[in-house]
Amino acid sequence: MTPFTTHTGIVAALPRVNVDTDQIIPKQFLKRVERTGFGPALFHDWRYRADGSPDPAFELNQPRAAGASVLIAGPNFGCGSSREHAPWALGEYGFRAILSESFADIFYANCCQNGLLPVRLTPAEMTELFQRHAAAPGPYHLTVDLERCEVRDDAGFRASFNMDAYRRASLLEGLDEIGLTLQLEPEIAAYERRRAALAARYAS
Repeated sequence: MTPFTTHTGIVAALPRVNVDTDQIIPKQFLKRVERTGFGPALFHDWRYRADGSPDPAFELNQPRAAGASVLIAGPNFGCGSSREHAPWALGEYGFRAILSESFADIFYANCCQNGLLPVRLTPAEMTELFQRHAAAPGPYHLTVDLERCEVRDDAGFRASFNMDAYRRASLLEGLDEIGLTLQLEPEIAAYERRRAALAARYAS
């Protein structure tokens, strides 16, 4: 998992409410057993027309969203089923951070487990970000700083956010739960040796 410290990127805006995981990655694409290959299907039903061509009306298909790595989204983002494929698809598309006033709890946790930073801001702060994005003459950039727990732009916007210490440390170090467990490998190995020795003693 790639560590997340500070990231500056182009912003894509998706001001839609209650975007669920079936809209993020529709169910027909969940047959893959690998964690890769989901990026092209991100927001498939909105992103493409019936003939497979990109829909120019969809927010991510607009020229100013090209190369976006920061997504600002409406409230209750990631609701619906708990499929982990949703953050896989968002990450493979190129997003590193998602900003919203609220997330579904399981989606939030899945993002953190896959190196995608979910940032909760206040409704007023999100409204201002959408306004700044809409007013920008070209691509709008944001810096998301996990070390300082801060979001900022070059025109005076600055907002702090909270994240629990465990998830923040995991993202900063680029470690999922398996990676964190493997840091304790010497202690685990020592426990297994003691357990084996105890079992051998009782067997003799």
